Amino acid sequence: MVREMLSDILIQYQIPITVLIIILVTVIVAKFSKKLFKKFIGTKVTEDEDLTNYKFIEHSLSTIIYLVGFSFAIWRIPILEHIAQSLIAGAGILAIAVGFASQQALGNIISGLFIVIYKPYVINDRITLRTDLRGVVEDISLRHTVIRNFENQRIIIPNSVISNEVLINSNFSDSTICRFIDVGISYGSDIDLAKKIIAEEIENHPLNIDVRKPEDIEKGSPRVLVRVLSLLDSSVMIRGWAWAKDAPDAFVLQCDVTESVKKRFDKEGIVIPFPQRTISYLDNPKQSPKEKN
Repeated sequence: MVREMLSDILIQYQIPITVLIIILVTVIVAKFSKKLFKKFIGTKVTEDEDLTNYKFIEHSLSTIIYLVGFSFAIWRIPILEHIAQSLIAGAGILAIAVGFASQQALGNIISGLFIVIYKPYVINDRITLRTDLRGVVEDISLRHTVIRNFENQRIIIPNSVISNEVLINSNFSDSTICRFIDVGISYGSDIDLAKKIIAEEIENHPLNIDVRKPEDIEKGSPRVLVRVLSLLDSSVMIRGWAWAKDAPDAFVLQCDVTESVKKRFDKEGIVIPFPQRTISYLDNPKQSPKEKN
């Protein structure tokens, strides 16, 4: 009697029971795979490694299991069979999307290998790209390059992107850096005295280096080159060439020399002008009677 009742119930509620069993199996498999994956990560990954990729794979695996399980559960319901087919088709589209995404990831890996092999930059190099992104290379991985800017922020650039950029490397081949010390003086100031002051301040700075060759020294070439660069509207532009062993020293050298030149100019009476305009008012001889009244 009981068996017959159970048999009737199973026959009558076959579809709901089957759907419920599929959902329960899906949940159990998803949770079991998640625990198994975490156990695998705990044995294979150290604390210093980035877990972001592993977390992405874990979430993707759970999503696929739930998607397939619920699709089969809905498929068992005759009315919702068409919806299940759409979900399965969506899973195929998802697989295609993952394939395209993996192509981009493969491109980053290949670009990273080329960067490591040909070395357009290495760790601790100072690079500039896109005119507004500059800093020190902190890390080069197969996927991306990490640049620490001078505000201690990290700029993360995919290798496939940075390998196609035109960049300035301050340490490539030769780390010596030249900084321009540009100062404008008034037309009434002594040009020779201004050039002498700029040369002395650059030469006396402890971070300045002598880049002259032995033959240049024999010829008596000056250690610091200073020249009149241009004649502007209200000033005479003078440029001094200041050399340092690397980019950090060059930055300090430029800042210090700019300050010391300004103080020397104030002491020696060299004027650094600001823009001035002369405005002339001309009387109009042909005024109308109304304007005269």
